[in-house]
Parts: sequence; C-alpha cells; structure tokens
Amino acid sequence: MARRFLIILLLLGFAFIGTISLLLQGSLPQYEGTVGLTGLSMPVEVERDAQGSVTLRAQNRVDLARALGFVHAQERFFEMDLMRRSAAGELAELFGEAALPADRQARGHRMRARATAMLSALPKDHRRMIEAYRDGVNEGLMALTVRPFPYLLTRSQPHPWRSEDSVLVVLSMYFTLQEPSVQRELQLSVLRAGLPESAYRFLTARGGEWDAPLIGSVFDWPPPPTREALDLRNLNPKQLRDPLDQIDAQFDETPGSNSFAVSGTLTSGAALVANDMHLSLRVPSLWFRTRFIYPHPIDKVRTVDINGVSLPGTPAIVVGSNRHVAWSFTNSYGDMADWVRITLDPSDSTRYRSPQGWKPLTIHREVLRVRDTADEILEVRETEWGPILATDHDGALLALAWTAHLPGAVNLDLILLEQAETIEDAMRMAQRAGIPAQNFIVGSRDGDIAWTIAGRIPSRIGDYDPTHPSDWSENNKGWNGWLAPEKYPVIVNPPEQRLWNGNARAIDGSMLEYLGDGGYELGARAKQIRDGLAANDSFTAADLHSIQLDDRALFLARWRQLLEQTLARVPTANWRSVMETALADWDGHASVNSVAYRLVRTFRQEVIGSIQEGFAAAVRQHHPNFMMPRLAQIEHAVWLLLTQRPPHLLPPGYTDWDHLLATCAQRITEHLQSQPGGIAARTWGEQNTAAIQHPLSRVLPKFLAQQLDMPRDPLPGDSHMPRIQSPSFGASQRFVVAPGDEERGYFSMPGGQSGHPLSPYYASGHADWVAGITTPFLPGPTERRLTLIPTNGTP
Repeated sequence: MARRFLIILLLLGFAFIGTISLLLQGSLPQYEGTVGLTGLSMPVEVERDAQGSVTLRAQNRVDLARALGFVHAQERFFEMDLMRRSAAGELAELFGEAALPADRQARGHRMRARATAMLSALPKDHRRMIEAYRDGVNEGLMALTVRPFPYLLTRSQPHPWRSEDSVLVVLSMYFTLQEPSVQRELQLSVLRAGLPESAYRFLTARGGEWDAPLIGSVFDWPPPPTREALDLRNLNPKQLRDPLDQIDAQFDETPGSNSFAVSGTLTSGAALVANDMHLSLRVPSLWFRTRFIYPHPIDKVRTVDINGVSLPGTPAIVVGSNRHVAWSFTNSYGDMADWVRITLDPSDSTRYRSPQGWKPLTIHREVLRVRDTADEILEVRETEWGPILATDHDGALLALAWTAHLPGAVNLDLILLEQAETIEDAMRMAQRAGIPAQNFIVGSRDGDIAWTIAGRIPSRIGDYDPTHPSDWSENNKGWNGWLAPEKYPVIVNPPEQRLWNGNARAIDGSMLEYLGDGGYELGARAKQIRDGLAANDSFTAADLHSIQLDDRALFLARWRQLLEQTLARVPTANWRSVMETALADWDGHASVNSVAYRLVRTFRQEVIGSIQEGFAAAVRQHHPNFMMPRLAQIEHAVWLLLTQRPPHLLPPGYTDWDHLLATCAQRITEHLQSQPGGIAARTWGEQNTAAIQHPLSRVLPKFLAQQLDMPRDPLPGDSHMPRIQSPSFGASQRFVVAPGDEERGYFSMPGGQSGHPLSPYYASGHADWVAGITTPFLPGPTERRLTLIPTNGTP
C-alpha cells in the first residue's frame, strides 16, 4: 500500500513538472518560421544571432515599428508592463496592497493622463509609428500559446498595450534618472533651514579639486564655518547616529553613465565613441540588442543601417551607430525640477495664490486598483505649476514643477537620429528630443566629435534660487516654456580632440546657469577617464574599452595614506596589528580578492559618516527626524576639515581629529574581525557580489529564484572609477564603436537578451560582461530567422 502511494506521488510530481514545462514552453517566443502580422505592408525579416541580438529588415519604418513591437512583446512583455505600471502608479493592480505605497507616490503625478495628452499632441506620423508599434505588441502577445510565465506565477492576465503606454515607458525613465534629484532638493531645504548659511554652503558647494570639466576651471571650495557661526562641540551626543549601522550596505549608487570620444585625428579615421550607462541591473537587461535595416525614406537607393540598443516599450534605438554617426548618453544632472511654495486662501482652502490672484485648485480623484481588495481613492490637488506633492521644512505646501509633467516632455524625435549624417544633424535632433535631459556625445565617420545636451531644459525667468523651494505667485518668476535649442551648451571638436563625461559638471559660466545644478557627481571618475584619454596620442577601440574597465583605486590613494598614518599614531594594540596585516595586500585596484581595498574604502565611509553626523545632529535640534541627503561633493568638505582640523567642527564625543580617525579605524576593524573567518576573509569581492535578480525572484522559493537570477559572481570595480560595479548596479551595457567601421566595435551587456528562462538567449552574454570580455558590436551570423508577413487587414 505504501509503495502504491509513493508511486502515485511520484507520478503526480512528474505530471506537475510536465505541466509546468508545457506551460513554459507555450510562452516561449517564436524564433523561426513564418507568422502573419496584421497591418504590415511588406514582409519583415527577423534574424537572431547566437546572443539573441535581433536584426529587423523592413521596407519602411512603420512596418519596422510594428515588427519591433511583436518581437519586444514576445521577449519582454512583463518587463514592459512593469515600466508602464510603475510610471502610472498601477502596480497594486498586479501585486496587491504591498505595492500601494509606490502607487500612491507615483499616482500623484497623474502620468497616465499626462501621457495621453502628450500622445495627442504628437505629429500624425509619430502617432502612426506608436500605433503600429502598439498593434505589433498586442499581436506578439496574442501569438504566444500561453501567456508570459510571470503572469502564470502571479495568477494574472496581461492587459493589452495602449498607445500612451509607450509614452509612459519614457516617463518611467524620467523617474529613474531625475526623481532622486527632485527628492534631494526637499532634504536640502531642511538642511539649509537647520544650519547657518556658511555651514550650508560649505557642505553643498558645486565642486573642487576633483573637477574635470570639458570647459572651465576647477571650482574653489568655500571655507568652513567659523566657531561663531557653528560649534559642534556643544551638541548633545545623543543626537548622533552610528554610521557603523550601514557599514555592510554602503554603495554609492546613482543613475549615471560614462561616455567619452576621441576625434579622427587620433584614430586616423572615424571618431571613436564609448558608452556605458549605469543603472540598476536586472534580469533580463533593461536594454534589447537591436539592429534596423530599411530603405532611406528620402533616397530609396540608400539604406538606413543602425545598430545599438532599443528600450522595450518604445519603437526607437536609444544609443548606437548608424554608419555615419555614433552617439551616447550620460545622465546630465542638470536641474530639471523646482518646488513651488503654495499659499492657500485662509478663507477657502480650495484656492491658492497665483500671479493673477486667488485661483481654484484643480482636484482629481484618482482610483488606485488593488488586487484582491477594495480600490483606493487618492485625491490629487494641482496648481498651474504642478501637483502638490510635499511640504517644506516649515510645513508650507509644495507643488512640483518638473519637465516630465510638461507638454513635449516625450516625443519620437529620437528616431530622427537613425538618419543623421553629421554631428550637426545629430545635435539638432537630440536637442529637440522628448527625453530626460542627457549629456550627448557624438562622433562621425568624418572624425568630428561634439558634446551638447539631448532632451528638454526648462527656461527659467525671475530672480529665485532654483535649488530651493520658492514662491512663484509673484509675476515673472518661474518657468517660461522650454529653453531654445540655440541657447543649449555646445562643444565641437575641442582642441584636446577628446570628450569625456562621468555625470560630473561639464561646463561653467552662463552655460551652467542655463543647465542648473541637480546634484553633479564628484569628478573623480570623469577625471580618471580624462587622464586615461590624455595618456595616449592614438587610439583603437580596444584602448577605449580598457578605459571602461579601469578599476584602479586612484581616488582612494590618499585615504590609504591617511589610514596608514592614523595607525602609525595609535599605541600598540591587537586591533591595530590586525588592520596593518590586512592592508598588506593593497594592489591599487578594486580587486575582488583585495581585503585592503575594502578596508580603505570602509574607513573613508566611516570617517565621512562620522563627520556628516556632527552637522546632521545640529539640524536635528530643530528637525528631529532629519537624515543627511546624498552630497556627491562631500569629499571636498571632509578633506578640507581633515586638513585644517578646526576644533569647533569636531563632532561631540571626540577629543581631537586624531581621536576621530583612530576610533573609526578601530570600529571597522573590530566589526569586520568579529565576522566568520575574521578580517582576512573580508575581501572586496565578498561585499561586491552580484545580486542581479529577476523582478519576481524575491517572492519565490530560493531554489526557484536561483533559476531566474544571474550567478552571484564577485565583481571588480567601484563607484569612483570608470568600472562602476556594485551588487545590483553598474554598466547596463558597454560599447565602443567608430561609425562606418562598426565591424570592429565592441559590445557587452549583463542580464541577457530574453526574459524567458527557457530561451537560449536568457542570460546570453552575461558571463562575458562579468569577465570584461566583449562581443562584436554588430550581430554575428544569423542562427534563427522569423519572417513576418502581411495578413488580412493590410491597409
């Protein structure tokens, strides 16, 4: 009897596994054969190479958009769905109450309504392109025998794609790239209110000795506040929080990128352009390796041939090369949002003060759909400048003016870059593109290089500080549409014949004032790239790729020296001997096996955290829950304090600056030594281990999650060097290419091409990305070919 029972259980188990396998097989994309696609005017060839890179050969751009929608849906529909839902505040409809906090925050922007309005304002040919893409997406989804596997796991049905969803995908990138800067300004307002002005300026200046601008000089950092202005020694030590609490989780991650180029005079031919866009890493990758080939719309004898990465959910190549020009993006960190202080009518709280007098608020009642429970109603109050989304340090209501809210924030002008033939063409098209404002570096096959800003910049008027909330109820203060393209900063063929950007300040003077300061990165990474470019007089693609993988710890060299000097001043102790022994393996790199790198890095973080806590404690006297904002330039302020050592700016609890440094060194040594294996086992690779996950793996049993996630590889590199890598953040792609010579370009991408775990392209190329091995920029030989043909309903 027991034997029969076991046999039945085994049979049921095999049946279950077989059913799951069949369901998963049914949701696989179709890679070969012939499929009818409604609306096509001519057949489209879909070719895939060994990496799953997709080449689309079409007879016109609209057919190509329709076919791309089909391919994106089959490979990545769930990821597209998450992007539109995150921007629109509709995740709870799929995931239930756990997603409500994120939905409430996003829904305050009413992005679906804004996306619909932006869509209706697009030119007819742009709307036609989006509609073709939409129809392709929905047919690609319906062509699957079984719905994509994430919907099986979540026991839900995918909703059809709508035209405005493609606009929402672009708006989701506004959130990714700009929202951290938006929230940062709220924290800066509290910091400014809680400190003397001199102390605030000392902590938040724009730059210093690490600057590496394309144009302009290194900024001077302001002096520390005087004892009369601020004396931290008088603070209550109970206001301090222990920076050691975050010692094992401190990664300096902000959306950014590296981009650099050298002109043809240094290559004996075309310009070379390199790009690696730094974002949160996931499975599958955010990007989709794509090549378009179609007849030129004006000169039918010629062919448009563009290769790069597309963004599933949209019908465009984001970065790449078209045989004439190659271009790249890095997050600009310009100031693209302002908080506006709102005064309500004391006698009628539904009215606010505007330049025209009291004006009624626009009230929207947003319905948040929640899975397995009742809907929630969210009231959104809007002003002429934007929705009311926060309060200032004194309780004043704040409305958000943000480029993402404005008509024209999203358009399809980026598609025009496919046909650009000169850097002048490319810059003109990029400046008018409806995308989050980006540093744009472009090179041509003729050898020219240029830098400008791609995307929209607000045109500010009136006398106000855009880095802090301001009252716009006075006339002639605020925004006046978009900045005219002729006012955009531009650099063409600089004398150095080199361009570089690592999200740091690129310019100064009036050009910088137009762009604003949204929290530029410390210039250490850009400086290392600049100096790497300056070290050579001629370049190949391999030379630029070696700069992308540069993990030398130049930035930490002085911190290593400071730590050694600190240890030398400490009386003999067991912890000191342990630290000195561990520092012996320093090799000058962020190497996975280096204990010394991790110790020096952690020492720097502990010192900076301890010093910042002194200033934070001063603010907490008036704002008890205050936490310091991310201050990208804080290195300058901290090093100045460590050099000058003013007693009045020493946090309470320390006798002098040497005591602070020694205490920090002792704390981290004892903390790391107390862990299994002791400090000798605390390598950089142990902390910097890849955690690149599928969106659903966090809610699955571990044995299933491991099948979806990428391997937990130790990663070299770190934040203040070109090779940025942390457990779930880093280069979402890397390429080096010379337009017109794409055959000798390089490419790599983490996370894989396909979103289906049974696809041969799931995790394709990931291992090479980890190892720093490149694949060719262009797709390899075709291994699978799918032909999409017109069916009934063809126009």
